[in-house]
Amino acid sequence: MHYLLGVRIDEGAPTLTDDEREAMFARVGGVNDEMKAEGVFVFAGGLLPSDSATVVREVNGSTTMTDGPFAETKEQLGGFWVLELDDLDAALAWAGKATVACGVPIEVRPFDGLA
Repeated sequence: MHYLLGVRIDEGAPTLTDDEREAMFARVGGVNDEMKAEGVFVFAGGLLPSDSATVVREVNGSTTMTDGPFAETKEQLGGFWVLELDDLDAALAWAGKATVACGVPIEVRPFDGLA
């Protein structure tokens, strides 16, 4: 089964120093390497800030586009991993490693099948 491990960030939080950011990237790189070595890594990526988003929606038969995030919330999706795992317990174990590496909450969600 595939799981999404979503990195939840608060875009209003203080910016990391260069040293803090480098240390976090090193920790995340270590978790990525471990995931790859275990054969569970499918794909991962970081996202630009939510103000870079464009929302496309259908309204009365035509599409509209607006700048910025769809959800007005304190937390945004800042990055993610897609892992292939046996069960939720395995996903939660990886999320534990990911939250330590990133220093932010990790949301775990199973995929509803793959297209």
